[in-house]
Order: sequence, then C-alpha cells, then structure tokens
Amino acid sequence: MRLVPGGVFSMGSDRFYPEEAPVREVSVDSFWIDETPVTNRQFADFVAATGHITMAETPPNVEDYPGMPASMAVAGSLVFEPTAGPVDLADVSQWWHFRFGADWRHPLGPDSSTEGLEDHPVVHIAWADAVAYAEWAGKRLPTEAEWEFATRGGLHGTDFAWGDELAPAGAMLANYWQGLFPFSNQLLDGWARTSPVRHYPANGYGLYDMIGNVWEWTSDWFAPHKLHRKAKGSCCIPSNPRGGLERESYDVSVPTPRIGRKVLKGGSHLCAPNYCQRYRPAARHAQPIDTSTSHVGFRCVTRGTNAA
Repeated sequence: MRLVPGGVFSMGSDRFYPEEAPVREVSVDSFWIDETPVTNRQFADFVAATGHITMAETPPNVEDYPGMPASMAVAGSLVFEPTAGPVDLADVSQWWHFRFGADWRHPLGPDSSTEGLEDHPVVHIAWADAVAYAEWAGKRLPTEAEWEFATRGGLHGTDFAWGDELAPAGAMLANYWQGLFPFSNQLLDGWARTSPVRHYPANGYGLYDMIGNVWEWTSDWFAPHKLHRKAKGSCCIPSNPRGGLERESYDVSVPTPRIGRKVLKGGSHLCAPNYCQRYRPAARHAQPIDTSTSHVGFRCVTRGTNAA
C-alpha cells in the first residue's frame, strides 16, 4: 500500500459531464491505498482462504427480479463484445451481453480462464464481493473523495491524472479505447481488454492503474453532488465528505426492483474519446450493487498505521 497524505483539493469538474459538477473544495485525512487494483492472483488467495462465492457465480432469485424469465435464473455476468460496425451509442445492449458461466474465474464465459491473467485486475466483481475481500484483508473500500484525491497524485485542477493532455506527445499513459467505440479499437496501447497492473507509469503517489483498465468500486452511494452530506468540518470546506443516501441512488427510470447504486471511479479499457470520456479523476459512474461486468474491479484503503 502507499500512504496518501491528507489535504484540500478541488473535487469534481465543470468541463465534461453534469454529474461531476460543481467543482468544490473538500479535504481528506491521510490514508493508505493499494498500489494497484486487486488482481486475479490476490482474489484467488482470498477465495482459497474463505470459500467466498461471488454474486456472478450465484444464480439470481426470480422472486427478486419481477418479470425476469425463469430461463435467466442462471449464474453469469455481463461481458463486453465489440460490434461489427457503428451502432446507437444510447443502446448498451449492442455491446453488453449477459453470458451464463461468466465470472471472475471465467472472464469471457465458461470456456475461458484467468491463465496468463494472474496479474490483471480481477473482474466480474459485484459490490458485496469487493466488500467481502476488503474485510478479509483488514481494509475497506475508499470513499469517492479519497479515491479522487489519490488519483490526482498531488496535481491540482488537471483534467487527467498526469496533466491536461490525454496522450501527451502520443504517449499511452493508461489502458483505454483508442478509435471509435464500440467497433474499432486501434489498440495503440496494446490491449483489447484488461492489462497487467503496473504496465503504465505510476502517478505522483506511486499508484498504478487509477485511470483506465477497470472501473473501481467506492463505498459511496451515488447521488448528485448537491445532495452530498458533509461528514464533519466547516460549511466551506467539508472534511472527508460522503455520498448520498441509498434511496437517492436509485435509477428513477427503473421503478422495480429498487437496487442501490454505488459510485465507480477511474474509467476502464472501454472508455473512448467518442464515448464515455471517463478516464479522468473527476469522472464518476453509477453502478447497481448487484451488477458485475468484465470491466469493473476494485482496490482497498485503510487508515491504519501498519499498512504495507
């Protein structure tokens, strides 16, 4: 783990997506954070020690999902597949497919494995799976403010974790999609899906893959920033701010079932200049806690003094 010194920073952005605004000054206390996302190797150690069964490995209960056909009550997870050509970018079903038998051990489906991917971030992790790992490791998931502060690596007000240019002098500094999503990936960074942790340069705090590769879970319920509650501190600069309430996180376009959504941060290998420009510290995404995909992982934090 790496120690991130506490401090005040400008959280959010007014230049990209509305859910990131407004920019506001907040402070966080010092904390330790994992140097990389949790890898397949690390998660395998956790499963071997605890026998944990992930949500993607557990068939859903039809009673929990009104209207779901009984034929869909099979364990699985969402897997990305590129399309043959341009599609309606508002229709995510064009590239996301629920695949029976997809889980952290089988990232592309039952006939796939993590052989050769031991040092890649673990994926197909629902929120409860990330929490279970964190508790086993004596850690916890970061708050959104902690995560964003750590990602900036000591820089202030820049669009990206390394400055204001996505690819300065053509350098690929993170695993994201180059080309037109979701059908034409130029692979300038060399990776169609996840990449090994530490493949790209660390940020100013010595942290890897805070941008791109996989989205990362945080502990905060998703809510517009104006709804954020202040944990403590003055009215001007909230200290260690937290997200909204679970009921504020529900997707109003989905009346049933009511599934809480947590904040994801960092973007993934599927973020592209023409779609989801969320390979930035301020970017955020609402993810239902029961949903796992082939591009979501996590890392942990602690305020303990014995982190290593």
